[in-house]
Amino acid sequence: MSSGFGKLYLIPTTLGDNEPLEVLPISVKKRVENIDFFIVENEKSARRFIKKITPRKSQPALRLFLLDKYTSEFESKSFLDPCFQGINVGLLSEAGVPAIADPGANIVMLAHQKKIEVVPMVGPSSIILAMMGSGLNGQNFAFNGYLPIEKVERKKRIKELERLSKQNDQTQIFIETPYRNQKLFNEFKAALTPSTLLCVAADLTLGTEYIKTLTIKEWKSENIDLHKRPCIFIYHKY
Repeated sequence: MSSGFGKLYLIPTTLGDNEPLEVLPISVKKRVENIDFFIVENEKSARRFIKKITPRKSQPALRLFLLDKYTSEFESKSFLDPCFQGINVGLLSEAGVPAIADPGANIVMLAHQKKIEVVPMVGPSSIILAMMGSGLNGQNFAFNGYLPIEKVERKKRIKELERLSKQNDQTQIFIETPYRNQKLFNEFKAALTPSTLLCVAADLTLGTEYIKTLTIKEWKSENIDLHKRPCIFIYHKY
């Protein structure tokens, strides 16, 4: 790699509205203080985070490149141009760590292709935190992202992955849009077999954090409200 190039720093953020330095190392604060070019998913929330973690940083000096579903591939290819001038660029997650269940993987791959050094920084990942707290098999697990929206296809996929869980001794991990979490939780209870273990991990790192692993049979007698709460679901059939 050319030592004259700037680097791409993968900068984590908080998982909710808590103080950044409660969950982020001081190295993240120091790095944000020294970067003015950021690739972000949402400009408003990115500015809010930067101001919160480093209040004295000049907001007018910031150069933010927007990376969302409307960003064209042609446009995003220019986001790393400052690196060729020796300027560091930060890829800033909307919540948690960049490029894991989060936009940015294409930018990271582009950096590798362009011989730009990639520097991932330590921060909270809801997927890993939930896996850590689940008690389920952490030696072999798969992150499946979102299940199909259509009800029949979703149920079919839930059962298919349950079968693979038992067959391969593999823990299965899922996320969903917060306003659909309660519905998905109910569908897990209806579709999975009574002995399958399900972990529900909500509001991770926040004051309302909730992590519990029970069998489906046990969950049917539990009453929890997951509506609009960021949540990770994990199940394993032994």
